[in-house]
Amino acid sequence: MTANVKQEPLRLGFLTAIEIPEKGFVGGLLVTNHNGRPLEFQCTVPIKPNPTQEILYGPTLSPFILGELIGTTLVERAGVKPQLILTDQAQILELRNHIDRPVALVEAGAQENASSTPGARKAIRLGRQVIQFHPAHDTDSATVTRDSQQVPVDADLQEPFERVREALQETMKSGALR
Repeated sequence: MTANVKQEPLRLGFLTAIEIPEKGFVGGLLVTNHNGRPLEFQCTVPIKPNPTQEILYGPTLSPFILGELIGTTLVERAGVKPQLILTDQAQILELRNHIDRPVALVEAGAQENASSTPGARKAIRLGRQVIQFHPAHDTDSATVTRDSQQVPVDADLQEPFERVREALQETMKSGALR
C-alpha cells in the first residue's frame, strides 16, 4: 500500500533592508505563497550603529546588523513561517547561521555554474533566477530542490523585493516607524 502524502504548500520569505539617511537600516520580510501572493509582512524599526560600533565591528558590521539583528528579529516575529528565505543582499546570508531554515541569495544575472569554483556558494535555478546558498550550509540546496517544482518556472524572484522596499519606504513616510 502506498501512502498518498500531500506536499505542504511552499511559503517563501523575501527579506531585504534599506538604509534611511540619518535613521539607519530598516528591514522587511514579505512571506508569500509559491505564486507570490502575500501571506504576511513584517518590518523593523530603524537600527543605526553608533561610531564605536562601526569601529569595533569593522567589516562584520553589515552582516551583523542585516543578517543577525534584522533578519533574526523578522523571522522570529513572523506568524507565518517561510520554509525558504530569499534575499537580494549577500550580507543577509549571515541569517542562516542563526536559524534552522535555508536562506538563499537571489542574484540578478547569476549563472548556474557559479558554484563550480572552489569556495563559491552552491546554486540552483528557482523560477527565472539562480539562487545561491550560504557556503557553510551546502545541504540547503538539496532541501530546496525537493520543493522547487512548486515555484512556477516563469516566476520573477526579484519583483517581491521591490514590493518590500516600497512598503518600507511607505511605512517610513507615514511615520509608523521612528
